[in-house]
Amino acid sequence: MFVREAYAYFNLKQTDWDLVRALYRQRAAGVQSKQEFVAVLEEVMEELYDPHAHLGINTASSPRLVPSGSDLWAEWRDGRAILTEVRAGSEAERVGLRQGMEIVSIQGQPVLELVRERLPKSLRAPDPAADDWALRAELAGRHAAALKITARAGNHEEMFEFRPGLTNRPGVPLTATILEKDIGYVRIHDTLSDTALIAAWDEALVKLRSTRALVLDLRDTPSGGNTTVARALMGRLISEEQPYQRHELPAEEYRYGVRRIWVEYVAPRGPFHYDRPVVVLVGRWTGSMGEGITIGLDAMQRATTIGGPMARLLGATHSTTLPHTGIVVRVPAERLYHIRGAPRESFVPSVAVESVGLAEDAALMAALQLLRR
Repeated sequence: MFVREAYAYFNLKQTDWDLVRALYRQRAAGVQSKQEFVAVLEEVMEELYDPHAHLGINTASSPRLVPSGSDLWAEWRDGRAILTEVRAGSEAERVGLRQGMEIVSIQGQPVLELVRERLPKSLRAPDPAADDWALRAELAGRHAAALKITARAGNHEEMFEFRPGLTNRPGVPLTATILEKDIGYVRIHDTLSDTALIAAWDEALVKLRSTRALVLDLRDTPSGGNTTVARALMGRLISEEQPYQRHELPAEEYRYGVRRIWVEYVAPRGPFHYDRPVVVLVGRWTGSMGEGITIGLDAMQRATTIGGPMARLLGATHSTTLPHTGIVVRVPAERLYHIRGAPRESFVPSVAVESVGLAEDAALMAALQLLRR
């Protein structure tokens, strides 16, 4: 009942939720352990083919979340599984996987065969979005297992083995430095849910206060966060209260026939606001709250966004706790929009630049070129 009433994006899906219940009810009733029950629930959640819908628990065989636990972004193009982005600083990048390669097999099985097996069982009709979801889910792998991927570049095939989700983060909320031409640079290290980031951000702005411009790098924020931290960051970049995001709660209309819509605001914060030009760098590992900050700064006309498409995670999640097992179930329950009305997931950067890893950081170079003017 929770998913049926709370999930805000059935309008974008081909999922027949009544069929989901019929398909999995008997299996759930016959499980012998909590681990088996978790596995069934994971399959149930995958019927939504939505990486923002997930459980608050995992086992060794649980699927890794996309994008937070994955290193690869791929899409089907003319019947081929093509890598469109490799996570910068990841094991996948280290072993040699590169943008533009074609995925041939995963764990020794043909990629097309695996994707067909992974597709939701309850679809009313085929959906290319489900095909892409299944491809990326397979490339994310499972918690306890290394990935073995055969990829093709031109006429050459090679097998790559690595563990997804391992990055060389420095163990601090952010890194702040001053680049050439007196341009400040702050990279957030996937800490948008950590309130310690607020103090670190404030400290960084003191250090960078006199710089002529600022680059805010959100390309390593795949795990999302919370609005308290996000508003704290944005509040240091504005001088007056401004709206940053529009919300809609379909569950209220579903229950009572009354639409609920509201706009969230950001208030100025701190002893000073940074008033110089700002560029925000984004990419596929900019997820959820990182996406919210991006559309917020764009709505407030406070930053230029540079990079590629973001993770396009749907909405803001609500959760429930199953009474007998304590398992938390999370689904996107609030639809989120840019202040100008477009869905958050459709946002594209003002300056489109493909990310090809930190070694050849085209997005950062484009930001520096823009800010030198």
